[in-house]
Parts: sequence; structure tokens; C-alpha cells
Amino acid sequence: MSLKIMEKRPIYDYSPTERNKALLSLGLPDFIEKELDKWFFRKKDLDQSKWTKISKEHKLLLNNNFDFNLPKVVWQGLSSDGTRKFLIGLEDGNSVEAVAIPAKDRLTLCISSQVGCAIGCTFCHTGTQGLTRNLKVYEIVGQFLAVSQWLIQNVSKESRLTNIVFMGQGEPLHNFKNVKQAVELFVSQTGIALSKTKITLSTSGLVPQIEKWEEFPDINVAISLHAVRDDLRSQLMPINKRHDLKRLFDALKNIPLRTSRRITYEYLLIANLNDQEQDIEGLCELLPRKQSKINLIPFNEYPGSDYKRPSNEQVLWFQNELHKRGYTCTIRVTKGDDILAACGQLKTEFEKVNIWDGQRVSPKVIETNHYE
Repeated sequence: MSLKIMEKRPIYDYSPTERNKALLSLGLPDFIEKELDKWFFRKKDLDQSKWTKISKEHKLLLNNNFDFNLPKVVWQGLSSDGTRKFLIGLEDGNSVEAVAIPAKDRLTLCISSQVGCAIGCTFCHTGTQGLTRNLKVYEIVGQFLAVSQWLIQNVSKESRLTNIVFMGQGEPLHNFKNVKQAVELFVSQTGIALSKTKITLSTSGLVPQIEKWEEFPDINVAISLHAVRDDLRSQLMPINKRHDLKRLFDALKNIPLRTSRRITYEYLLIANLNDQEQDIEGLCELLPRKQSKINLIPFNEYPGSDYKRPSNEQVLWFQNELHKRGYTCTIRVTKGDDILAACGQLKTEFEKVNIWDGQRVSPKVIETNHYE
């Protein structure tokens, strides 16, 4: 029963269909897949001594053909607001960041899709890092599983991530194939089994990939808009020079929206740049009221940033003006900024110098652990 008949890959690198075929090719009984779903994907419990329905012989066969190890949490920091930032080590020595964000009725994991990012948005800390490479399927899914297991082991056995947002490092649609496969495993009933409505993918606006949106499972989509004029958006987001607002919105018209579903437009508010009356009028001209939700994001400053955060009064004024015009408009609560875990602040290269010698970037962190 110790026969090895396939190249060894992480069990969570397989699509549900691929995994089923691989298990059948090994001659394993049908119930083995259900046990793996129960223990590995649902409970995130890697202690195989608890997998009592699987015989020693079958476990040996599984371990000879599949890798059950998860990516390593090499560092984590707890913000004063309860947000946890995780540095996830990859097998080639690179690392990415994931952030667990608590709210009243959910615990959301913000995950990365690339090591770095090629988009180069001028307001984003990750954008200054450049792109190293795309993440593989198991590195994307592995962030969710590794953080889940860490929380269960170190916070509470009842800890459970309920939502996923692809808003970490990288442009998800730049890594279209691998992100799509990862999402399929996230929503599969023979995988992690999250609801499609609990997953949101945020894109800067890669039009060719948006035009292929029907290939994705029916998850939520968010568009990083941030400006209503091409000249300003190109200044903030160089991608707009190739995929301008007209091209972007022509592509968005073809995204199938089910009843009551809307596209979320993320709008970063930067002091004295895009937070004026003319910007409100531009949003109203650009966005259809019934199909749009506007999420205002007050700029999160980071070391070396050229932009400034507007006052709370200005942010509330901007929201109220949109409400008056009939739009659904929310303000994203800034979380984790004291550990550089807020939107636009993630950058692993910046952290490495400080993390590997056990030091922290921000003195406001109230709890840190350094893992060897």
C-alpha cells in the first residue's frame, strides 16, 4: 500500500474533480474523499491520528501521493482593533501577507494573489514593491487554510473565517487562471464550501479579463475606481492609460448581475485630489444607481506616501452628498493601520528587513509573535 503512482502535490492544489480522479486512480474507497473534506478542508485539522475512519494503509498511500503540509505563518501581529496581519512564507523563500479582519458577524480574510504587483498604483504601498511572480493555486488556498489553522490553534477552537476578499497583494485578474481555480475550491461543496456571496474579488480594471468574467464562479466583484476623470485616474492608476474609463465601463456592462446583486465601486478618498463636489457629480454621471454600491476608502498613509488622508468631516460630507443623490454609499472602516495592515499598506519587501531580526515596523502593535 506504499505505492507512489503520481507526482506529489499539495492536496489543496487539486480541483475537486482532479482530486476525485486522483483518489480513484489510487484505488481508494469513496468515503476517503468525504473524510478529507471533513478533517482537512472543513475542520483544518492536520492531526491524522484523529482521522480514525481512514486506515493506516490508506493514510500511507495518501501521504505518499499528496502533500498535506500548509504554508508557514512566519510572523503575525495583532492590531489594537483586533485585526491580525500574517506573513506567510512560501517554499521559494518569498512571502506574502494576509489579513484577518473582524466584524460583528464575520471574520474576513484579505488574501494575496501575487508576490508584489505589476499595476503600479501610485497610492498603494504594494505597488512600490513591483511584481515578483504569480501565486500558485495552492499558495492562494494555502493562505486561507494556514491562517484558519493558526487561529484555531492559537486563538480559539471555534475561530472560523467566514469571508474572503481578494484585496491583498497583487491584481487577481492578472493571475486569472490560478485565482479562478482557487475560487472554485473555496466554493466547492467537496472543498472549503464557502458561499459564493461571501467571496469578493477586487480588480483595478483589466478589461480583457473582465470580459471573461462569465468563466468565474458567481462571486462578488469590486472595481477599484478612485477617479472619474481619465487624466486623474491615469495619474493614480497607470493601467487606465491602456484600459480607460470608457473601455472599463463597456466591459462592466456585460457582467451578469443576479437579482439584488450589485457591483461595488471602491473609491479611495485622497485629500484635495478627488474629494470635491466635481468628483461627486462625476460619480453620478458614471455609475447607474440601482446596480452600484460605492465604498469610500479614506486614504491610509504609509511611510513615504505623497498623498494625505482627508478629514473625517470631509469623508462624511462626501458620503452624505452621494446619499442625497440616491446612491448606496458606505465608508470602509480603517482597520489594522497601526501594523500597516490596512487597505493599500501591504508590502512584504518592506517588512522583511524588520521581521527577520524579530523587530516590528510600528511601535503601536500590542502583540507580536516571531516564528522560526
